[in-house]
Amino acid sequence: MPVITQSPDLDNALVNPANWADENWVHEQFSWMRANEPLKYLSPEGFDPFWNVTRYADIKAIEGNKAVFINDPRPTLGQKMMTEVLQQMTGRKHLVRSLVQMDDPDHMRYRRLTQGWFMGSNLRNLQQRIDELAVHYVDRMGEMGGECDFVKDVAIWFPLRVIMSIFGVPEEDEPLMLKLTQELFGSTDPDVARSFDMMDFMDVVLDFEKYFVELTEARRNKPTDDLASLIANSEIDGERLPQHETNGYYMIIATAGHDTTSASTAGGLLALLERPEEMAKLRADVDGLLPTAIDEMIRWVSPVRHFMRTATEDCDIGGQTIRQGESAILWYPSANRDESVFDAPFDFRVDRKDAKQIAFGFGAHVCLGQHLARMEMASLYRALLNRVEDIELAGEPQYTQSTFVGGLKTLPIRYRMK
Repeated sequence: MPVITQSPDLDNALVNPANWADENWVHEQFSWMRANEPLKYLSPEGFDPFWNVTRYADIKAIEGNKAVFINDPRPTLGQKMMTEVLQQMTGRKHLVRSLVQMDDPDHMRYRRLTQGWFMGSNLRNLQQRIDELAVHYVDRMGEMGGECDFVKDVAIWFPLRVIMSIFGVPEEDEPLMLKLTQELFGSTDPDVARSFDMMDFMDVVLDFEKYFVELTEARRNKPTDDLASLIANSEIDGERLPQHETNGYYMIIATAGHDTTSASTAGGLLALLERPEEMAKLRADVDGLLPTAIDEMIRWVSPVRHFMRTATEDCDIGGQTIRQGESAILWYPSANRDESVFDAPFDFRVDRKDAKQIAFGFGAHVCLGQHLARMEMASLYRALLNRVEDIELAGEPQYTQSTFVGGLKTLPIRYRMK
């Protein structure tokens, strides 16, 4: 058994969602950890202990070894009490069972069902529709009189419409999907949480499931050519997917399919507004620099802040032995500021080419929708830079209080259309 840190206050601070609303604080902690204690065993109050993994190479090594490091039983950080209550009330280990909670052989069998939707020719077929939606939402900015909250008025709605179009969900249902997503991912943020009561959090999942059970029934009765129909009517080993897994599949695509993209989109704009020289560089060569600029925005924001893995056998990582049954938390914002990998990692550069960001994860569980996310961001920024002449901050940006998925929740801007 490794020695537990003698600094419980620091352990507790790291898992306190309120601290994650302060980007500077977060990166100061991780910079110190990478330099002094890059892989350390932590034991915050109310949580089972875990290894705290902060370096790019260590995270990549863990994610690249799916045979030894698995998602089950602890794919994300959660308090012991919540896990115990869930098991007592539902008999389940996980409130949701999606690709995030699965390991092989289930993970690969379920992933293959929809993988084609997020690659190659299918994405190319979506390009025109995504471009049209990008122009539509930039046009909406023109109707707002030169001021808006870029997060609440643009960044959250554009990728939501894209993913719901792919799903086949009607536009009038999007406010419900947005509300439930924010209550799920923002369950620790006072501005968006339904409440801090665990029963209310479980009700959020139940509301999702109610919607998706009805969607499944509708698509089985009358299949269409959308992604919802594919999931509803897919089979594994000659059997339709169990309802729990069907609901989980819908939820991971419907939530992560837009929330993380909106966070990277908004955080990227803030980075450009704070660095006029990078904005000017991008404007001068939009077609040439947009691919690297988009990846830099994703690195900069790292909207998925962590996942966890548990060792199935003893394994040496970064000079430490992680024992069988011990869990490790993988901090992506830290990996994406690793000084040993990125040149001047705290510089935002639209032309950065020195290393690959790891915000989408790595290995078997790499983000299914990464190519779609890049496509959406490129379409929106191309439309934005084409139509908007000047943009500046019009207030103080605010970040979500969340250790799991997060980013900007407000970005007030002032602008002039061309």
